[in-house]
Amino acid sequence: MDASCPPNPDRELVDAVLRGAPGAFERLVRDYQGLCWHIVYRMVRHPEDARELCQETFLRVHQCLHQYRYESALKSWIGQVAYSIALRHLQRKRIPLFEPAAAAADDAPLLLENLGDDFDLEQAFGDAQVARRLHAAVDALPPVQRTVLTLYHLEEASIPEIAAITGLATGTIKSHLFRARLRLRDMLEGRLGVDA
Repeated sequence: MDASCPPNPDRELVDAVLRGAPGAFERLVRDYQGLCWHIVYRMVRHPEDARELCQETFLRVHQCLHQYRYESALKSWIGQVAYSIALRHLQRKRIPLFEPAAAAADDAPLLLENLGDDFDLEQAFGDAQVARRLHAAVDALPPVQRTVLTLYHLEEASIPEIAAITGLATGTIKSHLFRARLRLRDMLEGRLGVDA
């Protein structure tokens, strides 16, 4: 290895899996199973379906890893595989992916900085009772908003990483985050029922 080139953990792991190094694929699954679960479960909301789709995701990753070109982080690439598998599952079941008003979101992207309200999502998760209501409220969001919110707040993925995973434009992602946070705030403050 060239001493001037810093080690790339993604490349090392992928190379190890591709050459069949013992335990390499298991390590890849261990490293990314949380990300995969967050994406798939937030999309489909059924634990049994989510488990099957996560298995399908890692099967696809194993089959297609030779096509990974290091153009994005391995996390983003695996997230993209998980997202597309969950998306196809929802499309086959004809489950709406967006709330009806979200179609207009592309026309007027909203910046995250515009979220300068007094609603603190992370603090809300800290209070046990509020956290239960918040989880129920997150589950009531449309699949794409649930997933984008989860990636941003739980996986701490950046907007560009979420764009790489979902294929959505950054303005659309910001709009989904804005709308999801407004809806969560309204639900938690009692302006909307959790089932709304």
